[in-house]
Amino acid sequence: MNNRENLQVVFGSGPLGLSVVDELVRRGQAVRVVNRSGKADVPAGVEVVAADVYDRLAARNAAKGAAVVYQCAQPPYNKWVELFPALQGNILDAAAEAGARLVVGGNLYVYGAVEGALHEGLPYNAHTRKGKIRAQVDEAVLAAHRSGKVQAVIGRGSDFFGPRVMGSTAGERMFLPALRGKAASVVGNPDLPHTHTYIEDFGRALVVLGERDEAQGQDWIVPNAETVSTREMVKLIFEAAGYPLKISAMGKWMMAFGGLFIPEARESVEMMYEFERPFIADSSKFTQTFGLRATPLPEAVQKTVAWYRQHGR
Repeated sequence: MNNRENLQVVFGSGPLGLSVVDELVRRGQAVRVVNRSGKADVPAGVEVVAADVYDRLAARNAAKGAAVVYQCAQPPYNKWVELFPALQGNILDAAAEAGARLVVGGNLYVYGAVEGALHEGLPYNAHTRKGKIRAQVDEAVLAAHRSGKVQAVIGRGSDFFGPRVMGSTAGERMFLPALRGKAASVVGNPDLPHTHTYIEDFGRALVVLGERDEAQGQDWIVPNAETVSTREMVKLIFEAAGYPLKISAMGKWMMAFGGLFIPEARESVEMMYEFERPFIADSSKFTQTFGLRATPLPEAVQKTVAWYRQHGR
């Protein structure tokens, strides 16, 4: 039975937000989803509320009664610098006003380019526009925790894939062609190791972070399956789809050319360092602390292929 006294409010109804919702519903929690339209494909019993979160009062009203607030919303990729501070700042204030714990779904941009694996002991050392703005808004979250304004925690995932994930580098450009026996489009050097995060693992991990007192005030890299090369990842996709492997790789200059016409591609150019060198995320801190392990990569790929068979365009 849903417990209305332990209301969980999820800001954002993209793949991550809905994965959080799925996990909360599995745990019998009462859930409210907040987005701009007031519409979302959610399980029965989940409340969906329309709110312009760039309006501080609207964000506060949407979070009323929350025990835990999940920040899974983000601006359009080409508007991060202009819009992210207000978006995350308003959700932070809304959680504080409600007396709720705040769980932020973050990424690995804040660490910048590093030698070796990415881990939580690294300083925020972003060198890209989007990395710097994420570092700014995430540091504000941790500062609010340190000041006692709100209990807060940040869970960080790598490039993600899975059900509902379309726009990621491991989204529709990789999975849909495979289902047709055509070349999957990948970014950068496909023979370098690159950690990918399964979206259902990401959602489950954020819920764990919302539950656990010892998680608060810290960064956590969420569980990831073993890191393989992008080529090996795509090979698993084609095996699940029943076709021989075909890959088309896009380098930095091709991305820059595409950016002349597509704003999202233009914004991706500065992040190409992730695909031109090994990009490995170490999630051992999370797995050792909470005992939660990632879905094995072949299983996660098979589930994603099955979802695309049913839902892909």
